[in-house]
Amino acid sequence: MTGASATALENVRLTLMSSAGAVNVLKGISLDIAEGETVALLGPSGSGKSSLLMIAAGLEKPTAGRVMLATTDITGLDEDALARLRRGNVGIVFQSFHLIATMTALENVALPLEFARDDNAFARARDMLARVGLETRADHYPSQLSGGEQQRVALARALVARPRVLFADEPTGNLDTETGAEVAGILFALSEESGTTLFLVTHEESLARRCKRIVRLRDGLVVSDSRT
Repeated sequence: MTGASATALENVRLTLMSSAGAVNVLKGISLDIAEGETVALLGPSGSGKSSLLMIAAGLEKPTAGRVMLATTDITGLDEDALARLRRGNVGIVFQSFHLIATMTALENVALPLEFARDDNAFARARDMLARVGLETRADHYPSQLSGGEQQRVALARALVARPRVLFADEPTGNLDTETGAEVAGILFALSEESGTTLFLVTHEESLARRCKRIVRLRDGLVVSDSRT
């Protein structure tokens, strides 16, 4: 787990408590994703895909095991240290967009740059909105945008700081087939252009096949890991 790894997990386990007792969500997963790779995590609902992504991105702590992100062992880091590490290293796109309703598209995209105290935050945000085809929608609020437009704003926000790794959790899951294909095309084009590592969670075979590597998960375990 050294060198050119963008993110790596070693014997990661996640156990959650429920009313029925302990649930073993992840059962000892080891995975190494190299810088610049495009990797799809594929599996049925309940297989542990999103939990694995959250742990790899430093958004959730494993019950056991070791996690590396951007060459740093994050296993024992506190929330403040994790937030500082993610800033500039990690971009995240969720199925449900997670835009701030009281901010315009431009303000949403500029937000991570403002946190980083970038003096050119709004100029860079406007440029990124243009890259996803929304330059004319910069002053619109999320409620004034379609689902596909909201996801493109979320994608622009995730990539505007030029992260080393982009984590995408079912990024087309809330979109119709045509809009989903459009958003997926933008996602892969921008990731390839910037050389960003892409870690994509999906249950769609067609979307997974656009990645260079497919990791299949079932019942909290990796059942296959292959190149496309």
